[in-house]
Amino acid sequence: MTRPQPKVLILGIGNLLWADDGFGVRALEELAARWRFGPEVQLLDGGTQGIYLVDQVRRVDVLVVFDAVDYGLPPGTLKRVEGAEVPRFLEAQKMSLHQTGLQEVMALADLLGEYPEHLLLIGAQPVELDDFGGSLRPAVKACIPPAIDLVLQYLAGLGITAEAVVGKGADHAEPLPYLPDPALCITRYEAGRSSAEATCRIGDSRVPAAPGRT
Repeated sequence: MTRPQPKVLILGIGNLLWADDGFGVRALEELAARWRFGPEVQLLDGGTQGIYLVDQVRRVDVLVVFDAVDYGLPPGTLKRVEGAEVPRFLEAQKMSLHQTGLQEVMALADLLGEYPEHLLLIGAQPVELDDFGGSLRPAVKACIPPAIDLVLQYLAGLGITAEAVVGKGADHAEPLPYLPDPALCITRYEAGRSSAEATCRIGDSRVPAAPGRT
């Protein structure tokens, strides 16, 4: 008797509007643009939904998460955490920049008796977060291809394969269908950003400090 394929959720977490905080969603965007999976695999832009993701998590056997992660490592470092290490790290330290939401989701799934059998977290140490309307810094953007390779290798070890889409990438002209708005496609998002002279980004020398502050 053939064993059914495990149900897989590949989740990208983060806020695209705050520079490197969008790593998880951008990695998912690139994965979706370059690879096609079977019907047992769902790709989901989790954004900053937090606890609202519990229904998706409790239905799957394999959970893979892309996220910006504060490991206390040099900016632009990519790190892989697997299995029981994921909840232990979440409990022990501020690992994910969206830690509270992830902790609640995993705890609720466990409480409901529908905890994923396999867990994988791929995180990139951010370079810059305080840049509203900004995009990934080069060092963090460079983490996306190896992050995707780690996920594909992990899934292959579980018997789950993907088919490459030739000539595609997240810089393609057409936005991916799951993005909330076409303007959030990385090419349009970066091209549409106003100049530093026209937009307050990281502090602003034109705004004087309040008395008693520097």
